[in-house]
Amino acid sequence: MIWVVALSLALAALLVAVFVLRAPRKSWEAIGAALLLGLAGYVMQARPDVPAAPKVADEQVSGDPTATIKARALVTNSGIPPTDRWVIVADALARNGQYAVAADMLRNATDSDPKNAEAWLAMANALVAHADNQLTPAALFAYRKAAMAAPEHPGPPYFLGLALAQSGRFAEARELWSRLLAATPAKARWRSDLQEKLRRLDAIIAGQAGGTRSRQQTDGSPR
Repeated sequence: MIWVVALSLALAALLVAVFVLRAPRKSWEAIGAALLLGLAGYVMQARPDVPAAPKVADEQVSGDPTATIKARALVTNSGIPPTDRWVIVADALARNGQYAVAADMLRNATDSDPKNAEAWLAMANALVAHADNQLTPAALFAYRKAAMAAPEHPGPPYFLGLALAQSGRFAEARELWSRLLAATPAKARWRSDLQEKLRRLDAIIAGQAGGTRSRQQTDGSPR
């Protein structure tokens, strides 16, 4: 029976995307492929006969598409799930690792509404994830468009800083996050998270500086 349930859920998801969310015809194939990929993974790895053993997940924004989506909703205060139909479908694709397809889906949202800051931000995050957490020119462009669409919104600088840090550009990330923290209300739900990220970033930068000094002392270079 579990296979019947899995197939029924996949079909229901496809019907919702097509008829309820009104996904464009050109995206039907991509949505279907994502659902088939999920079913294939279930067939290969699922063990329905094994009893469940729930555990609390150690959520990390980096490398976890679901955590990234939840963090975006928290920082942008857009709620879970978002109200934008394109973003809903794109988030579902991103959760299954279909980052390129998700980014392409979000282009429909930004084409129809260039001021859709949430779509630009979701697109930027998908492009970063697609590039193995590296900040590409395309992702940087999307972050900048998100910031232009919503200049006072914390989402673009928050996630651009994260992408910069993941790309090894720690000083740039720290400068961006420091400005964001200074402008963040004391009661913001994500302020403590940003403060913790800045503390970790300071530790990394301090470690790099210490390593550089040690190498200079070892090879006799000027201090």
